[in-house]
Amino acid sequence: MSLPLTANHPTLNARRLDGVLDWAQMLSGAGLISFMWAHMMLVASVVISPDVMNAIAEFFEKTGMAQVGGPLIFLLFLAHFVLAARKIPFRLEGQKTIWEHAKMLHHTDTWLWVVQAVSAMVILVMGAIHMWVVLSDLPITAIKSAERIRSGAWILFYLVLLPMVELHVGIGFYRILVKWGFVQRSGRKGLKRGENLLTLIMVSIGVLTLIRFWFLKG
Repeated sequence: MSLPLTANHPTLNARRLDGVLDWAQMLSGAGLISFMWAHMMLVASVVISPDVMNAIAEFFEKTGMAQVGGPLIFLLFLAHFVLAARKIPFRLEGQKTIWEHAKMLHHTDTWLWVVQAVSAMVILVMGAIHMWVVLSDLPITAIKSAERIRSGAWILFYLVLLPMVELHVGIGFYRILVKWGFVQRSGRKGLKRGENLLTLIMVSIGVLTLIRFWFLKG
């Protein structure tokens, strides 16, 4: 006969803590998804006109949002990774187990989790590099961004980072809606189609923005 769990029972406390951390992971992820979509739209304003992008960047500069908001987003980025890393196997044995289960189950949502975990590792490194380069060279201007993209291997860097970010964000958006009950099982198929379309649109906007930067002259 098992005894009921009391309020101070270690297992119950662990479950409560895990629940709180899950909420924190979801909220930090939702915040980063909103930021990335907004960031994409603001940078893509260069397609309309470099002057539009410069005006937006100047607004963030004068209000201090670039100097303060940038580091805060970076801290949120790190906090989200730490929270998500609780469920990512870092040992080879755990990685093999996840891979074997994904192949055995043939379950789309399991593969989406694998893609999200792999993309997270890429974004952790490349995203940190991107933020350091941008935040250490303020103010942001269209021509400065264009010159960076045309120099060295930066264009290849962003052609890798762009799809990794959009895949991660799109899958994260889908998994938040499913895990927290915003979309029921019957609506998952439609949600996946919508998420795939949204990811394709965002990647296309990103590529168009890179092309605009590549041909932008000072």
